[in-house]
Amino acid sequence: MPEALPTDEQIKESPLKKLTSAVFRKKTAIQEIVREPTSGGIVFRLTPDEKDIEVLLIQDSKGRWTIPKGHIEPGETAKMTARREIEEETGLRNFSVLSWLGKIHFKYRRADKLVLMTTQIYLVQALDAKEMPTGEKWMKGISWFPFAKALDLIEYEDIEKLMLIAKKKIRAGEF
Repeated sequence: MPEALPTDEQIKESPLKKLTSAVFRKKTAIQEIVREPTSGGIVFRLTPDEKDIEVLLIQDSKGRWTIPKGHIEPGETAKMTARREIEEETGLRNFSVLSWLGKIHFKYRRADKLVLMTTQIYLVQALDAKEMPTGEKWMKGISWFPFAKALDLIEYEDIEKLMLIAKKKIRAGEF
């Protein structure tokens, strides 16, 4: 006796159907463009001998090393946000937001939205070499790195460029 043909219900649930649905799923058309202003800082300190610069990096939930940054809240300036986000994400309290370094633009898709993110970046000096950073629970890591190592670890090319500008300003004493 021949095997019975699969029912419609069995076809809907088959592994092959699930795989082909996932592979050939059409992306939803972009319905909305969302602008998200953010701000953060390149946090640095000088080594005790003052011969090198260390940069504080955080490792995000996806394992990427970056700088502390976050969304600008209503009523905040970009500089206020940089201060708040650095405090929240690093636990540092004794630092000075010295000068604006520039801004970076980033875009990504979130479901049916195109998100256009603009991040204002500031040069920030940690004032207490003994103050230990403490990351938030969602972070995979937080650490001070020698400048060259930080430059190598940073995941975003635009932030790398601003780090080089920061180093030049630090060396020249131009904050």
